Amino acid sequence: MPSLLDTISPGPLLGFMAQPTKEDTTSLLARIYGDLHAQQQAFIDDTDHKIVALCAGYGSGKTRALCAKAVHLAALNQGFLGCVLEPTGPLIRDIWQNDFDTFLEAYDIPYTFRASPLPEYVLHLPGGDTKILCRSFENWTRLIGLNLAWCLADEVDTVSKPLAQKAFTKILGRLRSGNIRQFGAASTPEGYAWLYENFGTEEAQAREDRHLIRMRTYDNPHLPPDFIETLKANYDPNLLKAYLEGLWVNLTTGTVYDRFNRAHHVRPLPPLIDPTTKIEKEYDHSRPHPDESILVGIDFNVGNTNAVLAVRRGRELFVFDEVAGAHDTDALGKEIRRRFPDSRILGYPDASGRNRSTNSSRSDIAILQSYDISNMAPSANPPVRDRVASVQAALENGNGETRLWVSPGCKKLIECLELQCWTEKGEPDKENNFDHMNDALGYMVHRLFEVGRATAGKSVRGIRLY
Repeated sequence: MPSLLDTISPGPLLGFMAQPTKEDTTSLLARIYGDLHAQQQAFIDDTDHKIVALCAGYGSGKTRALCAKAVHLAALNQGFLGCVLEPTGPLIRDIWQNDFDTFLEAYDIPYTFRASPLPEYVLHLPGGDTKILCRSFENWTRLIGLNLAWCLADEVDTVSKPLAQKAFTKILGRLRSGNIRQFGAASTPEGYAWLYENFGTEEAQAREDRHLIRMRTYDNPHLPPDFIETLKANYDPNLLKAYLEGLWVNLTTGTVYDRFNRAHHVRPLPPLIDPTTKIEKEYDHSRPHPDESILVGIDFNVGNTNAVLAVRRGRELFVFDEVAGAHDTDALGKEIRRRFPDSRILGYPDASGRNRSTNSSRSDIAILQSYDISNMAPSANPPVRDRVASVQAALENGNGETRLWVSPGCKKLIECLELQCWTEKGEPDKENNFDHMNDALGYMVHRLFEVGRATAGKSVRGIRLY
């Protein structure tokens, strides 16, 4: 029986079509594979994970890896629909189309390209014509109604994280045809954006459906000899970690809590020492002593209420637990009381909670009080800068003293302290979801360790921490 390739004649069809070849799929893929370096091959080889990503430095061969992956997935899913995403429509033409055309022609892969109404390729493979749609993140809603076998996303970290996540969620729901169903993403890391959220966090790394491959600029043996030296001469060391090593680094204006040091500040809750006998009290040292009051800093948000739980011992504050992403204030109160049904609990919430609610006609603070969580909030919140300064000073004051410690189990708080950045406006960033847990901590720390200023005729309300 003649091959499909025997029926294809050269010439344009709805666009440009390369000269066909009778080469079988196996030998074609072997030729492509042999021209890739080891990390590119690792990206191609992974067909076991539903979601795979390539975190790559500049010039590491990311685009070529994507081209090879597209042909490989098309070959594994002949006759089924695939898709390639670029951040914007013009980038489909300026980046993907130019590179993919060159790649297909280099390996004599017969194809048809159509630019209108929306760009798409048809690869004429031995097992049947296989269509590859070209779409943009900005128009991700156009993927609705499609049945895809696979999808590849290029430069995903240049897209805003909320937009990238919406597109990603929608695409996963469309992967329901073909033999190998897979979503693949590739990007140079642009700070703690979509790639980090979906592959870099501890929760993401624990998921069995995804796999990250890191690709350094040094991995590409085909670069001009002066390429890396040029990058080194024009980027600071922090940027080079991202653009040469493919590592996640803070690319904004600096971290808000730059005095936080995981190696120093993260430690388990120490046992409570009896002040009379100087001997450790007998109880479960992973939790507060039953006689200790539990202090709770709280940040209210609809669908994302957060809290940090601590005990104060002398001049030191030990954060030993956290509640991340509670649905509302009522859910938070239930969870705290479930963990500590008999403890005396003092709440240090966002002071605006006395005037509004996340879930009912009662105020947030009134809801907390219904769970016997006392309200220790001031009448109004302190200025943001004062709140940040109080946390910074508790982490390390001008005398080098530390009064704030965090348990290793408080993973979200640790992540937020490390990653929240200042914006160009000089405000703590609130776009990347690293603010809520820090705000909860700040309300409590500022109230406990408020910077006091002695004035004539008035006592000092707190202690100066600078």
